[in-house]
Amino acid sequence: MPVTGRRTPSAAGPERAAPPGGPPAGHPAGWRALVPGLVRPVARTVPWRAIGAGSAVGLLLAVSPRLTQNPDAWFTVQVLRAATVAFAVGLAFLLDDPARHTTAAVPVRRAVRHALRLALVVPVAALWWTAALLLVPPSVRPPAAGMTLEAATAAALALAGAACAVRCSYGARPGQAVAGGLIAAAVVARLLWPDRWALFVVPGDERWAAAHDRWAVLLGAAVAVWIACVPEPLRRRAWRPAPGRAGRPSGARP
Repeated sequence: MPVTGRRTPSAAGPERAAPPGGPPAGHPAGWRALVPGLVRPVARTVPWRAIGAGSAVGLLLAVSPRLTQNPDAWFTVQVLRAATVAFAVGLAFLLDDPARHTTAAVPVRRAVRHALRLALVVPVAALWWTAALLLVPPSVRPPAAGMTLEAATAAALALAGAACAVRCSYGARPGQAVAGGLIAAAVVARLLWPDRWALFVVPGDERWAAAHDRWAVLLGAAVAVWIACVPEPLRRRAWRPAPGRAGRPSGARP
């Protein structure tokens, strides 16, 4: 006769057994010990081809001022902005994972897996942006701080869109839709963004500092959306029969 109030191993539910000599996998110290072993598997699932394609297109755009006779500051800024959009489109595929639904039960939270993907890509993004700036002729190179802020905002918007798509949908590859939305947003923003809140200004414009204050606000909002969308969504509690009635035949007496 089973003793009430005692949990058997089959009724343990989502709890995971503790590894020998260590804390349980759900404990922070447990998943920290598992992270080094996840670097190689996660690196294999990162869509490097999409990121590489966006990087290549961005570098081709960044080098175009060197191939143009007498490039001006306006042209250079627009080219660099187009390059950042191209790289951000590649980043929109970062969270694509064909094995998403088969890895949902691993002992490491989704936030850790996404942060690990991001950590693998950050050095690549830093090297790419450095190369893009150096490809621009020094005579027409815009201020690096302001353009870096714009590039970081574009990347953060792409990552926030990808994280939101992963949280709100069951698709394993939402990157294509996010990339299309990012391109459409970049085009529509240039056409419909109000002039009193100008964002797309050129160096030397008196609105340059105010515009990049707005870029900083957009960056903070994108990071906040990414942080809010990274955790797993709360699951609805399924109805369970009362203890002692599960499995009882309908005609059996209590």
